Amino acid sequence: MKADPKADTAAAPSGSKKKLIIMILAAVLVLGAGGGAGWYFTQGAAAHGEEEEAPAKETKKKKKKNPEAKPEYVPIESFTVNLQPENGEQYLQVQFTLQVAGPEQATLVKDNMAIVRNRMLLLLSSKKASEISTVEGKQQLATEIRTATTEPFEKDGDEQEVSDVLFTSFIIQ
Repeated sequence: MKADPKADTAAAPSGSKKKLIIMILAAVLVLGAGGGAGWYFTQGAAAHGEEEEAPAKETKKKKKKNPEAKPEYVPIESFTVNLQPENGEQYLQVQFTLQVAGPEQATLVKDNMAIVRNRMLLLLSSKKASEISTVEGKQQLATEIRTATTEPFEKDGDEQEVSDVLFTSFIIQ
């Protein structure tokens, strides 16, 4: 007598299911081990006191930020500048405060106030009234002011740590 072909096909799936389960478990185990190793080398090394190597070439130097430093606020005197002409003569009168990281940064900005004011005058006088009259325009201007004030005061110097620009007066006439 011949063997029943249906009996062979019924036995095969149960064997292949076991193999499939074993393969899935092996894959999960390998992926878990790989993920754990990846975490260890990216996060674990820093947590164990090993220092990461600094990038070989930096375009701008930054000091290490002190997370415990209380933010300081440096008020900047009022500016009155001519805006780029659109509809006749227009002026901007603006006053703002810089939020910096700690008293060292506040002193650095105050000691270089002439450079800060020069950068602000050049930046503000390059604007049109239509660019800065909206909320988005003011937010963009604050970002540009922050970028201009973080630039190093000295060639090859460290960047300033300016974290925010807070407008205290803003008049377009």
